[in-house]
Amino acid sequence: MKSKKLAGSKITTPTQKYLDIAEIREDCVILKDGTLRAVLLVSSINFSLKSEDEQNAIISAYIGFLNFLEFPLQIVIQSRKLDIDTYLSRLKKIEKEQTNELLRMQTVEYRQYVSELVELGDIMTKRFYIVVPYNPLSDKQKSWVSRFFSLFSAASEVKLSQEAFAKRRHDLMQRVENIASGLASMSLKSIMLDTQSLIELYYNTYNPDIYSKEKMVEVNKIRVEE
Repeated sequence: MKSKKLAGSKITTPTQKYLDIAEIREDCVILKDGTLRAVLLVSSINFSLKSEDEQNAIISAYIGFLNFLEFPLQIVIQSRKLDIDTYLSRLKKIEKEQTNELLRMQTVEYRQYVSELVELGDIMTKRFYIVVPYNPLSDKQKSWVSRFFSLFSAASEVKLSQEAFAKRRHDLMQRVENIASGLASMSLKSIMLDTQSLIELYYNTYNPDIYSKEKMVEVNKIRVEE
C-alpha cells in the first residue's frame, strides 16, 4: 500500500534541483556557483594514417597546446548509437515524390536496408567535446573554507547581473578562441555549441535511454517550471 501511495503521489521537486547547472543562455552554461562553461565539438584525425613527419608535427603542436594552457580543460568522449532518423525521413520524402515506380521501389528497399543495417549492426558513433571553464575567482585564490561555504551560498551567487554576465562571457569567449586556435594547429576543427545544442547535449547525457525516442524541442518551445 505504501508503494501504491508513493506511485500515485505527485513529484514536486524537479530534477534540475539536483544538477550543478543553474541555467543555459547565450551559448553558455552557468553553474550554481556562478562560474561559466562553454562546450566545443571537436573533429578527429586518424593519427595512424599520418606520415612520420606529420605525426611529429602533430605531437609538437599538442605539446605547445598543453604548455599554453593556464586553466583546466575537460575532454569528454561520448559513444552513441548512430542516429539516421533525419536521413531516413529524407529518403521517405524522396520515395513519396518519386514518379517512377521502379525508382520508388528501389528507394523503399534502400531505406529498409540502411535501417536494418544500423539496427542489426549496432553501429556506434563517437563525438569529442572540450569543456572550457571560466571562474572569475580561481581555486588558487580561494581558501578551502571559502570554497566549502560557497556550496551553501550557490543560490545567491548565481544571480548574476547582466553586466557581470556579459563581462564573464567576454572573458570566456577569449578562452574559447584561443583553444580553437590551438586545436587548429593540430588540424582539428572545432565549433562552439549554441544554446539549443547545449540543451540537447545535456538532455541526451542525462537521459541515455529515452533521448532517441523523445526528441528535444526548440528552446523557445520549452516550458520551465520555477
